[in-house]
Amino acid sequence: MQVHASRRSRLAATMRAQGGGVAIVFTAPEKARNRDAHYPYRWDSHFYWLTGFPEPDAIVVVVAGADSEESILFCREKNEEREIWDGWRHGPELARERFGFDRSFTIDKLDEELPKLLADQPAVWHAMGSDAALDARLRGWLDAVRAQARAGVTAPARAFDVLHVLDEMRLVKDAHELDIMRRAAKISAAAHVRAMRAARPGRREYEIEAELLHAFRAAGSQYPAYGSIVAAGRNACVLHYVSNDAVMADGDLLLIDAGCELDGYASDITRTFPVNGRFGGPQRTLYDIVLASQHAAIDATRPGARFTDPHDAAVRVLAQGMIDCGLLQGSVDAAVESGAYRRFYMHRTGHWLGMDVHDCGDYREPGEPAGEGGRPWRILRPGMVLTVEPGIYVRAADDVPEAFHDIGIRIEDDAVVTESGCEIITGDVPKAAGEIEALMRSR
Repeated sequence: MQVHASRRSRLAATMRAQGGGVAIVFTAPEKARNRDAHYPYRWDSHFYWLTGFPEPDAIVVVVAGADSEESILFCREKNEEREIWDGWRHGPELARERFGFDRSFTIDKLDEELPKLLADQPAVWHAMGSDAALDARLRGWLDAVRAQARAGVTAPARAFDVLHVLDEMRLVKDAHELDIMRRAAKISAAAHVRAMRAARPGRREYEIEAELLHAFRAAGSQYPAYGSIVAAGRNACVLHYVSNDAVMADGDLLLIDAGCELDGYASDITRTFPVNGRFGGPQRTLYDIVLASQHAAIDATRPGARFTDPHDAAVRVLAQGMIDCGLLQGSVDAAVESGAYRRFYMHRTGHWLGMDVHDCGDYREPGEPAGEGGRPWRILRPGMVLTVEPGIYVRAADDVPEAFHDIGIRIEDDAVVTESGCEIITGDVPKAAGEIEALMRSR
């Protein structure tokens, strides 16, 4: 409770620095899968980060005055009949006590109470433009306040995007968040090891996906953090492959990009390994290039570096390796400057990680003046978490050495920026080629 309450206080302090006002943050709605069946419910990340409250049909309001603050929850009423069908509901009173709110109301009081909360406030903080229906509701509340103008009541004169503020607050993780992320990483790492041991020629990709999902849930994870990619052979050259239904052949590499979500926080790991337990010569050549590029990127992940520095370090190693094995011609500088390497490596080396697998936060440094390429890239600071995931993807083509046709390789780990460098929290999965082969021999 205290963790979430302190976050609401931080939000209120940020609001006071801009003159104060009222912030309104909605949770995610339930979504129908088909007819009367719903997708498993997952709350909005910003809302949960502020509240810890897990139920749908809820809104948090933070009021920041000049020298005071208040947090108010609107949620579903206590309803014993619905609980028989759908499960536990806190109701406003218990939710207020358990989650540390100052006041609470049932959600059906929203249209009655919000105009009162917005009256005579200098500003409203809202997820502007994210949902047309929510924008319309806000306009209705503001209109209700403006209708009281003859009584001397004023409506907020300014509006701020509350999501931008929360994005910046969430970008640097606190100790509570990092503890959960380390545990999520361990669960996912164990799942990848299980998958390596289960993979064999003749099995289907979805059988290995099932091994991952079993390991996630058995260890207490609530969900996969995203749809698992289990891609054998040429399927690994499809970056977001999701079919997961092909038969794994002897001699294939298997690329697995999968991670669990634990208590709202994602992990994200990719490993590529031989289904039969032995790297072929061309596979090993490309694999070692990717691994060397990842080492270079990890070395570049440190406080004070720019977000793009790990990518730049990886690209130079990848380009040199592509030249050495005949995928590219010319110099490293020319391959990088021209972008020729992008034929075989077309994505960036990382992204923010947190409650969302592609987590919130600007990739450009706030407040720095823009140059020709826009604002400079973000400066890495302790507590930021990002992935490090270089790869090589070689589709068959007449001008590509045949030995490398249809080989796709990616190696991904999760890195916490520390005071002196970075901490790899997904290191429990082998990634040196010899270590992978040794693990698979032990099956």
